Amino acid sequence: MVSSETKKPFLIKGLWPHEIAFLALVAWAFHWTGVQFRGWWQPLPIFGSALVAGLGVLIFRSREEWRLLPNRASFLILLAAWVTLFQVLGNATLGYGVPPSMFAWLLDAYTSPLADQEHALMIPFVVLVLLWWKRKELTAQPAGVWWPALLLIVLGLVLHLAGFMAQQIRLSIIGFFVGLYGITGLLWGKHWLKASFFPFFLFAFCLPITDVLDHLTSPLRLLVARIVEIIAHLGLSPDLVRQGTQLMDSQRTFAYEVAAACSGIRSLITLLVLATVYGFVTFRSPWKRGALIASALPLAVLGNVIRLCFTIGVAEMFGQDAGKAVETNFGFITFAVALGCMFLIARWLEKPSADATTPNSTTV
Repeated sequence: MVSSETKKPFLIKGLWPHEIAFLALVAWAFHWTGVQFRGWWQPLPIFGSALVAGLGVLIFRSREEWRLLPNRASFLILLAAWVTLFQVLGNATLGYGVPPSMFAWLLDAYTSPLADQEHALMIPFVVLVLLWWKRKELTAQPAGVWWPALLLIVLGLVLHLAGFMAQQIRLSIIGFFVGLYGITGLLWGKHWLKASFFPFFLFAFCLPITDVLDHLTSPLRLLVARIVEIIAHLGLSPDLVRQGTQLMDSQRTFAYEVAAACSGIRSLITLLVLATVYGFVTFRSPWKRGALIASALPLAVLGNVIRLCFTIGVAEMFGQDAGKAVETNFGFITFAVALGCMFLIARWLEKPSADATTPNSTTV
């Protein structure tokens, strides 16, 4: 008997044709989230279609586990109703030209050139991938209705109501994700809630708090500037002058700005997301997960120090135009250095576990 695996109509190894179409739709959706399309109505339905298609791909890829779950139709109905509520009555801060949709508000916040929140657009797709990765664990125990999870749904509604009363849409955003988590627990039980906590936890990175983090990371930017000043005075650029987070030559004709987009928010939050995902996927020990996540802060500082020192060094050797070109076009150095160091730390944290599993050769 020929197994069904040999009959899969793959166009690319490991991918079904509809999955290739889904990836194309995701690419198209991200294209429409560009800054040039802000204020248009098209990005939201296109991006929403990509998310719905992603849910369909997840169900198809996990169809054996999906059949094991009870109340599947009820889940889809409640999910649609929950999403519709926040689409129609999701934004409390209404005004001229302001849509009532919470999702429209989020998309506008993520695509703002001043927000540095583009990473949040990837989070729903990352959650879908992690749910597929944990599918066996999620369905390892019998699932069923668990009424205490209603408290999470009620909490989500209370937070949403509080957001309307206080004109704080961020409370509504938290309420949406809390209620969504509660719907899955209501229909599929407490084991599901426990096993799916980590994927749902990632939705915390969808909360737009750029304005808050900008103030919190000001000391981080100042620290980077001070470290670079010390290194420069050791021989890289002895006449470098620092004023706050600005570094200038002695004639004050050229300045290097330790901008928030480079040093504080973009690199730090992105590193936090990657460290959180990698830590939870790779390690089971809480302290190893915590250590990897905590490394994001010093690595963001290290990456920016190296980027600025490299920029100043190029400017000293080849002139200010060369330094300006490096500063404009080589911002990825910050992220590349920090990401490489993060993986080295992860490998170091993995090493004791590997040694512990090695059989002792002296044991009889």
